[in-house]
Amino acid sequence: MTPQARPRGRAAALLTVLVTLGVVLIGFAPTASAQGYVPISGAGSTWSFNAIDQWRKNVQQFGIRVNFAATGSTDGRNQFKNNQVDFAVSEIPYGLTDAGVKDYPPPAGSYSYMPIVAGGTSLMYNINIGGKRVTNLRLSGETVTKIFTRNITMWNDPQIAADNPSLKLPARQIIPVVRSDGSGSSAQFTAYMANRYGGIWDDFCHKAGRAQTPCGFTSNFPSYQGIIAQNGSIGVSNYVRQAQSEGSITYVEYSYAKNAGFPVAKLLNQAGFYVSPTAQAVAVALLKAQINPTDLTQDLTQVYSDGDDRTYPMSSYSYMILPTVVTGKFDEQKGRTLSDFAYYFLCEGQQSADRLGFSPLPINLVQAGLEQVAKIPGSTKKPTDIGKCNNPTFSNNGTNTLAVTAPHPTACDKKGGPTQCDVSGKPAASGGGTSGTGGTSSGGSSGGAGTNTGGTTPGTGGAAGASGGGGDTTSGDGTAADGGTTGDGGSDGSVSAVPVSVSLPQDDGTLLIVVAVVLMVMVVAGPPLVARFMRRKS
Repeated sequence: MTPQARPRGRAAALLTVLVTLGVVLIGFAPTASAQGYVPISGAGSTWSFNAIDQWRKNVQQFGIRVNFAATGSTDGRNQFKNNQVDFAVSEIPYGLTDAGVKDYPPPAGSYSYMPIVAGGTSLMYNINIGGKRVTNLRLSGETVTKIFTRNITMWNDPQIAADNPSLKLPARQIIPVVRSDGSGSSAQFTAYMANRYGGIWDDFCHKAGRAQTPCGFTSNFPSYQGIIAQNGSIGVSNYVRQAQSEGSITYVEYSYAKNAGFPVAKLLNQAGFYVSPTAQAVAVALLKAQINPTDLTQDLTQVYSDGDDRTYPMSSYSYMILPTVVTGKFDEQKGRTLSDFAYYFLCEGQQSADRLGFSPLPINLVQAGLEQVAKIPGSTKKPTDIGKCNNPTFSNNGTNTLAVTAPHPTACDKKGGPTQCDVSGKPAASGGGTSGTGGTSSGGSSGGAGTNTGGTTPGTGGAAGASGGGGDTTSGDGTAADGGTTGDGGSDGSVSAVPVSVSLPQDDGTLLIVVAVVLMVMVVAGPPLVARFMRRKS
């Protein structure tokens, strides 16, 4: 070997050592695959999308990647049945007959239901008095049913006036806005109307061309003259929030109205009080929900007629439909990811439910949910201590804390009084409306920048970026996901960093910092050191 070749050989050897060191250090960096996680996908409910979207962002810190397409409950159930997704989310189960058509389930024993979050189906509206947005509208269930069946078509109708003695509503046409797609929101809303005001609902169904009696619930709201149909929860809420849509009203999960900064109507309950769909009012209402112990499906009949004055009548649960066998594209690796995602949101994730416009699950449903997670093929079967689940509804004796602490409505929320509460909960001045947001700052539902709508606080962006149906999405933090198109204004900055009660892998970032520093030294100092070494030896 020549003298010149030896330095070159030593230099090459030094470079090899540096590169090898970098590769080894990179190999120690935590990755999703090293933890056994693989991406999973789901589809379905827009009703519960805002909660699911926030949870999937939160678990990214653990290497868990969840893609969710908010395409509506009906589509989600169909995709799951056809093995196109790993899980589905729906407000209604398989096997029910909807508008004369039975929704056949997947093979028996291949799936299970798991309640994931509770909430109220709210009545978001856009109406002004003298240029000021009304934020304290009150409606009885009968009035709501007549509005959405076109029996009441003007905002100054005497029946609406009877619900609102302090408001002099304008002679403006009412624009009911409904879902154009098959949705759990439509199913929940029509189930309430069919149960409480069956005669009015049946007459409307017949006029709309549906022959069955009783008409019952439907995931697909009937088409009818004067009713506007929009796709998805984001579609109906975005329609109502437009300035040119004054006079409109829709049914939508409370989370969407809250994120949009728009008010929702207080709904009259059986005790004669008008109540908003707050987390506490929903928790009280769902004490009356009958849960089928075999599959965790719900019967809300007693919720609608509950005599507790704190209850919001249109309250319900949303389900995740889980695979219990290996089938199609679903295997045990995906089961590991899905189970740890479920362990997260059944416990720690419920902390954000109220902020997002939902109500957290009570302890009995969390316990039942954990049993369902253990059935997933490849489940990590965490030995979760229910007492450390960090759920805001839990108490030492197993009661629902939110329901116990829920406040009673004030006298001005009682039907038949001479006045009604303003947005602050005090008696309103007669004849006009009250202005303000009635919710939180806008920005979440549209995914846009947070701008205040009619209120006094600056907007900060909503709790989650909005989702439409179908296609690929980019979520509020710019992360691609399978779902509907979204904006970029969701508050992904609120990602939880609180330790969870199950043993999900966590990393404080120290190792990544060390790796980054070593690689930077290699890039900056490596070439000059090698060059100096070669010059010295030549």
